[in-house]
Amino acid sequence: MEVPEQPLSAATFEDLAVPLFDQLYNFAHWLTQDASEAEDLVQETYAKALRGFSSFQAGTNFRAWIYKILRNAFLTSRTGLKAMVDIDDEEGEAIASSDPTPEEIFIAEADRESVRQAMRELTIPYREILLLCEVEEMSYEEIAQTLTIPTGTVMSRLYRARKSLRARLLAQREGAANAV
Repeated sequence: MEVPEQPLSAATFEDLAVPLFDQLYNFAHWLTQDASEAEDLVQETYAKALRGFSSFQAGTNFRAWIYKILRNAFLTSRTGLKAMVDIDDEEGEAIASSDPTPEEIFIAEADRESVRQAMRELTIPYREILLLCEVEEMSYEEIAQTLTIPTGTVMSRLYRARKSLRARLLAQREGAANAV
């Protein structure tokens, strides 16, 4: 989301920031693994972004800028990044196929839960890079700006994160097969 080079106003901030609310909340929820904490984090992000909006450079990427604020707020407000909290499952999630069988629903939910569990087990740097790339669909450049790392580091960390996620999913599958 490139911002044209022109004087910035509060109306401009609202126009840029409001459409990102759901995406920021989703990212915050994955980082914090707690709905209430995610809400607080997004609120803090918007407050900091509004206060610092005068320092935002027109012509740069607003989306990466506000994600960076959210991430920094998370890292500075969080003690002991090792704390993991279960995410509340969303009730009544719709399945994409029409008229699914109970077996299809069970398998889909089991797969979804496997991915959620594997994501929870990843370290914060791996989890955040996967979320920014795969869920938020940010470009490597946007991720590099958000995380304040070189683009090459984004690519290598993403490779390692995907490899780690794959290994965790395979281990879960093997564990389940051995349990049967």
